[in-house]
Amino acid sequence: MAEREFDNYLARSGATLEGSRYTAYLAITPRGHGFPMYFAICENRSFRARDIAEAAAAKALAEMSGLEDDGTPIFPEGYTGFDDEPAGEA
Repeated sequence: MAEREFDNYLARSGATLEGSRYTAYLAITPRGHGFPMYFAICENRSFRARDIAEAAAAKALAEMSGLEDDGTPIFPEGYTGFDDEPAGEA
């Protein structure tokens, strides 16, 4: 699990088991009071191993460009969370 601190929020990455596969997520917790918000990362992908899912979530956390005022993660334009080359750009 990785963490990043922001002015009004703490962001953590992680993975959770759903059935027989893992899903990568970001948990955004307000500083002060409130409940965490969870955002699935790489939603079109599931992982067989927890460590690989956690690594994908940590990478997404590092690549976030910031947070909206309400805590929603902001990613660079065109960010997919996958290391694959876009079609036609090999």
